[in-house]
Amino acid sequence: MDRIGTDESGKGDYYGPLVVAAVYVGKGDDRKLRNMGVRDGKKLRDDRVLSLERKIKDGFEHDVVRISPGKYNALYDKLGNLNVMLAWAHARAIENLLPRVICDMVVSDQFGDERFLEERLMDEGRKVRLVQRPRAESDLAVAAASILARAAYLRFLKGMRMKYGVIFPKGAVEVYEAGKTFIELYGLARLGEVAKLHFKTTEKIKENLKQL
Repeated sequence: MDRIGTDESGKGDYYGPLVVAAVYVGKGDDRKLRNMGVRDGKKLRDDRVLSLERKIKDGFEHDVVRISPGKYNALYDKLGNLNVMLAWAHARAIENLLPRVICDMVVSDQFGDERFLEERLMDEGRKVRLVQRPRAESDLAVAAASILARAAYLRFLKGMRMKYGVIFPKGAVEVYEAGKTFIELYGLARLGEVAKLHFKTTEKIKENLKQL
């Protein structure tokens, strides 16, 4: 079945961007993806994600939307809701890809109210049938998108490490030491260049600094 799958990466990570990817899968492509070993990017090692990224990009029409931490924080201040931002990014990836393929169906992981995404699709996006469901990564089109999104996230995180000279961990738990190091080097005012400031982690980092 011809379809576009979309998925995101970085949503639960304190450092780094939010990334959404869309991948078009045509008739007969499911077998290709299965033979490549494609499955949910969140369940694959980083090196495997990066290895599969090139194969997917070379073999399938796709689009990747990256929202840097700085832009993420500005959008969050404006929108005040992560699910609305996610819907905006998914809609952009879908709209960017649709002119390059013939497709009338999009499969996406469900996040929040289904109307969030439906209402942010523009004219082209509203012509397709949108299927949103929990754990949509079981669909190989969505799984392929999850790999492209995760690979883009990992590359962005590596770029931040090279730029700032700080190792930024994934996730949102063991992140305080990196935050302390960054602030010592660049100041608290610049934390938004690398982190998603609305996370409760930000207040904990500030509290830890006061205790020093």
